[in-house]
Amino acid sequence: MSDLAPARAPIDWTGIAFAALLSLVVVVPLVVVGTWAFTEAWRYPNVIPQQFGLRFWNQTLTRPDVWAALTLSLQLSTVVTLLSAAICLPAAYAFARMNFPGRTFLFFSFLAGHAFPKFGLLIAIAAIFLQLNLIGTFWGVVLIQLVGTLLFMIWIPVAAFQGVDRRMEEAARDVGAGPFRVFWSVTLPQAGPTIAAALLLSFVGTFYETEGAWLIGAPGIRTMPVLMISFINNQMVIQFGAVLSVMLWVPSFIALMFARRVIGGGAFARGFGG
Repeated sequence: MSDLAPARAPIDWTGIAFAALLSLVVVVPLVVVGTWAFTEAWRYPNVIPQQFGLRFWNQTLTRPDVWAALTLSLQLSTVVTLLSAAICLPAAYAFARMNFPGRTFLFFSFLAGHAFPKFGLLIAIAAIFLQLNLIGTFWGVVLIQLVGTLLFMIWIPVAAFQGVDRRMEEAARDVGAGPFRVFWSVTLPQAGPTIAAALLLSFVGTFYETEGAWLIGAPGIRTMPVLMISFINNQMVIQFGAVLSVMLWVPSFIALMFARRVIGGGAFARGFGG
């Protein structure tokens, strides 16, 4: 009896080329920004910086307006996400489970709102906010950023509620469970990972939102992205932009890792349709 060597799997050159292209497009810019954040001198045509250091980190972190903007961005993102959940999740459940006049029109109107050029839509809203004395206020920025979360917090949870196994809900009702008990014990656990993904996308999207915060909030409300624009415009130094970019990236990265740990990797991926 002779031993047969296992057949080698063919090399997937297409997959390797795709991975290399993806790395070039996604990873390289991140590495360049991260390198600039810790660089004090990097002159063309050198590939590697001539001098690394933390001078620009010290200059950035000692500014009170940076910490105020970071705190404000976190507060805004939290308030907007909670308000969006309170408003949109019941609406998403209604779109998924109930039939009422205008249901299809209202559902697709959320998508149609995002088809308009965003800045033109913001200008129209800003004219209304000016009449309501909401320009330059915290709650004015909350309302404008709330509009930006509607797509995530309506469309994604609707898909989650539609994907719940109705047979399990009917079985729970057959043994005497009330509507709230069925929702809490059967519906919510199945839809939870997808809803968590929608909440996370809303939080991260609000944290990075710039146009609405700048148009409605200026000059009194300065979030981190708005501060970064003014910071770079006043001082054309690449390192300041790189340092602020890293600072903007850290909270969203922590949020993603926290969600992955609490929700679970597989469930979190299903929330994004994986």
